[in-house]
Amino acid sequence: MAQTTFIPKNAENIQKLVGVNDRNLSILGEGYDATIVDTGNQIVIEGNDDSIKKTLAVLKALDNIVSANINISAPDVVSAMKMAEKGTIEYFPDLYKQILIRDAKGKPIRIKNMGQKQYVEAIEKNDVVFGIGPAGTGKTFLAVVCAVAAFKKGEVSKIVLTRPAVEAGESLGFLPGDLKEKVDPYLRPIYDSLYSILGTNTTDHLMERGVIEVAPLAYMRGRTLDDAFVILDEAQNTTDAQMKMFLTRLGFNSKMIVNGDMTQVDLPGRQRSGLIDAQHILKNINQIKFIHFSANDVVRHPVVAKIISAYEKEEEKH
Repeated sequence: MAQTTFIPKNAENIQKLVGVNDRNLSILGEGYDATIVDTGNQIVIEGNDDSIKKTLAVLKALDNIVSANINISAPDVVSAMKMAEKGTIEYFPDLYKQILIRDAKGKPIRIKNMGQKQYVEAIEKNDVVFGIGPAGTGKTFLAVVCAVAAFKKGEVSKIVLTRPAVEAGESLGFLPGDLKEKVDPYLRPIYDSLYSILGTNTTDHLMERGVIEVAPLAYMRGRTLDDAFVILDEAQNTTDAQMKMFLTRLGFNSKMIVNGDMTQVDLPGRQRSGLIDAQHILKNINQIKFIHFSANDVVRHPVVAKIISAYEKEEEKH
């Protein structure tokens, strides 16, 4: 075991670096199997040489961020660790130069890793973008962020968010309430993103005006969506016919984002996922971009990425 110390650029950076109750240091320590202690004006690191090297690289990158008066939290620490693992930590501070939008509380929303950077850039440059990868990579949230940003800039006049209401073991018929009340639980992640970005009152007001529409995929049939930013979530649960139906709703001056996770298909029987087939059918169309996320792009608790990796390894065995 070796030991070293890290001294931040400014003494006041310590508190921002370590986080509330040293939470950021705990995440670093768990991830790199190291003992990391805040002594008040410096951070002491104890572990093997590789752990110390990576921990120092992450702390240095985070120190650059907080020195620019940017507050960090657990997801930032996790993102820095992922980039350190890939050997791309030197690019980490560049991710924080752009503010995508400010949320309802005025807090800036930024991309967290290179996967998200590629995703956002693809959305800016292409008419149709597929975001494919595991939960926790920020696909839905970032798509909604880009939609709200486009609406605020006047680039679109309507935001349409949809997902298939596939019954993953539960039956819609046995849920209480009318159709809206039955379907809303399936759309909850989309509502959560909207409320986080715009606030409850603004979201509800825009929905009442019809500017924001949240609806099951079946409601898209027969429509042409012009001047709209359209997001299809949980696309792995569409059939080929549903996917074709959705994509052909694309109107003029519109963008479409299709997000899904191939490992969580809930389609009954032996129905093929429209998302899986779309990759092969549409791969040669220039205006369509496919962005693939992996467990390395997960911005949730580090254990989530480990869980995903463990399941992926198990599936590879079979």
